Amino acid sequence: MNNLAEQYSDDAIEKEGISRVEWVYRTLKQSILTNEFYPGYQALEPELAKNLGVSRTPVREALIRLENERLIELIPRRGMRVIPLVPEDMWEIYQLLTSLEVTAVEILARKRPARAELAELEQAIDDMETSLSKDNREAWANADDRFHRLLVENCGNNRLALMAATLRDQAHRARLVTLKLREKSTQSTKDHRSVLEAIISGDWATATQTHEAHRRNAAAALVGILEDFKLPHL
Repeated sequence: MNNLAEQYSDDAIEKEGISRVEWVYRTLKQSILTNEFYPGYQALEPELAKNLGVSRTPVREALIRLENERLIELIPRRGMRVIPLVPEDMWEIYQLLTSLEVTAVEILARKRPARAELAELEQAIDDMETSLSKDNREAWANADDRFHRLLVENCGNNRLALMAATLRDQAHRARLVTLKLREKSTQSTKDHRSVLEAIISGDWATATQTHEAHRRNAAAALVGILEDFKLPHL
């Protein structure tokens, strides 16, 4: 057992107040989302347990969760394998994600919330605009992720938010890889502002139409990059 890894895991668990299974799950998931575990990467349970300094039980439980989220597949006697994404997968993910987020936008707009209630959403857009002015694409992407997460969380439908979060995680690797290959996201940021203003005014029709077009354009741009740069899978 790797004592250093065990100490790190114990410190992290104690600091964050989470279970060992949760810590292993978050650690493995982060490795997948950041492409440290690249598409097609394979590892056996004992290997993962040794590297993390934990027993095989929390690793097994964490892997089952990751398989349910379609980030990995479990292969008998061969451990886990990170599932690669192809352009067709991205289309499917974005079709579902668009539908869920448009529903969230309509729910939220029909509530006609006060601007103060959506201060975090507005801050995310402000951060996007600041990041664009500095040409900091990573900061822009972080603010963009935050906007979409807050959008569904604020609608009040917990099941919808959970499903959307799973789909965003599945698409994250492709977004990360293509980040520096995209055009500057000026129009995308303007779309976010337009959606927010329509929600605040209670104009759910404009809000949903704008957001649906925004998501469809984003999907087309991402898949176009995968195809143009001959990236068969991610």
